[in-house]
Amino acid sequence: MKSIPRNLSNLLDGELTCSEKTRDYFSTDGSIFKINPKIIIYPKNEEDIINTVRYLSWEVQEGHKISITARGKGTDQAGGALGDGAMLVFPAHMKALKDITKNTVTVQPGMIYSHLQGILRSHWRFLPPYPASVDFCTVGGAVANNSAGEKTIKYGSTRNWVKSLKVVLSNGDVITTSRLTKKQLKKKKAQPDYEGHLYREVDRIIEENKSLLNSSRLRVSKNSTGYDLWDIKKKDGSFDLGQLFIGSQGTLGIVSEITFYTQPYNPQTSLLVAHFDDAINAEQAVRKILPLGPSAAELVDYHTLEFIAEHNPSMLKGIDADNLPKIILLIEFDDEKPKLRNKKSLKAHKILSSHTNTVKYATTLKEQNALWSIRRGAAAVIWTHQGAKKALPIIEDGIVPIEKFTQYLDNAYKLFKKYNIKIATWGHAGNANMHIQPFLDLSNMRDRAKIFDLADEYYKMVIKLGGSTSAEHNDGIMRGPYLKDLFGPKLYGVFNEIKDLFDPLNFLNPTSKMNVTKQDAMIKMRKEYSMKHLYENLPSSYNH
Repeated sequence: MKSIPRNLSNLLDGELTCSEKTRDYFSTDGSIFKINPKIIIYPKNEEDIINTVRYLSWEVQEGHKISITARGKGTDQAGGALGDGAMLVFPAHMKALKDITKNTVTVQPGMIYSHLQGILRSHWRFLPPYPASVDFCTVGGAVANNSAGEKTIKYGSTRNWVKSLKVVLSNGDVITTSRLTKKQLKKKKAQPDYEGHLYREVDRIIEENKSLLNSSRLRVSKNSTGYDLWDIKKKDGSFDLGQLFIGSQGTLGIVSEITFYTQPYNPQTSLLVAHFDDAINAEQAVRKILPLGPSAAELVDYHTLEFIAEHNPSMLKGIDADNLPKIILLIEFDDEKPKLRNKKSLKAHKILSSHTNTVKYATTLKEQNALWSIRRGAAAVIWTHQGAKKALPIIEDGIVPIEKFTQYLDNAYKLFKKYNIKIATWGHAGNANMHIQPFLDLSNMRDRAKIFDLADEYYKMVIKLGGSTSAEHNDGIMRGPYLKDLFGPKLYGVFNEIKDLFDPLNFLNPTSKMNVTKQDAMIKMRKEYSMKHLYENLPSSYNH
């Protein structure tokens, strides 16, 4: 095993290190877990990925157990960016803009999402499914998790915006995916190589499990769990294998290049903010507003407002800290035509006013930024809190059908009351997708013991309501143990068939998503929680 880093280093243009300090730095991400990698690699190009995959696959076949994990900036909330083998860290070098056209942009996976947005906006374009971690995360990580954010209600998740991918497969072959016609699919399946084999087998799996897939599809507005076998083949026979890699967390192949579709950017928006004394009225208002096509419908609840009032009260300008609302809703419209935007805003204002007495309407950018600061700044205030108890990302991405939203919130509140735990809650009201983070101390044995008891009850509740355990943050280590409960043993078996097909040696990010147990997760829990890994630990040539 000692010869592996030396042999591998000779095959790379990029840097390789086994220093203890660097390995410790990359042992955590945004989750509660800690896994020490053995080797850190900063690939300079696709050839470095190919050589790493080919060499390590040979080592695995020789009996040396070593895995490969692809990593961006480590904002992953569920442990998907952690591994105990070789870690490919992309932001050091593979962060280039490769091409830009009127409607598309092609980038390497290590590009920071906000950097891409800045470039696109200079061309009056943008990428709508940006997550809240846009200033830190990479576009490759967003593809790996099928990330989403505040605009998803109108524009969908990452998978809706990927035109094509270049992917390094588990044998080192490189393929390019895009949506193929029925005729093009037939040609792909006729290929005698590994790519042809994958197309034939995936098509067979989909066809053989049609009824199972139809009955198992979750009736929620977004989902990033499991493997997406539903969006590969359309009714017209067209076929996009890339949909399988999106949201797969690097367990099926390693993405080396992404081509996104882009959307015209309109900085002129209308924003309404309403305060509610109960969740029922908030849900009813949101459901009536959804047909108007808002570009965002966001929520911050009392628990988070209370925390902000205690730790950063200046953020609550214009809100009575002694009489906080139970829920604040933010409704945005970004239609290009001002008349249409105003018409929708007036209708939304009328709807909101029929459910609450407190509605504010902001059209200037300054007013909007002040109102948005509560929603967008909530996570930052919570993450930077210096107390022993931290808001932990253990049950933070559940989603249910919109008509179950109030029931979902009520059940969650009762659960935390039962465990006597304070929480922070915010999220996407229009999708009925909430980020609920309990305040716990990972160094405290009693708090550690509560984590999976709490998770068990919470995810059981979400599944019972017909929801998904993760709308946009994926499975990783935290939610991998609940995949079988979510989809049932038959479909879970199909997921395993897919994993075995693409990664027969089981060395591509094997600690995430599939065949993860609660016992595995408990062993990997760290004893403190911080986001210190967001600071740089990259070669000196790296420029943020």
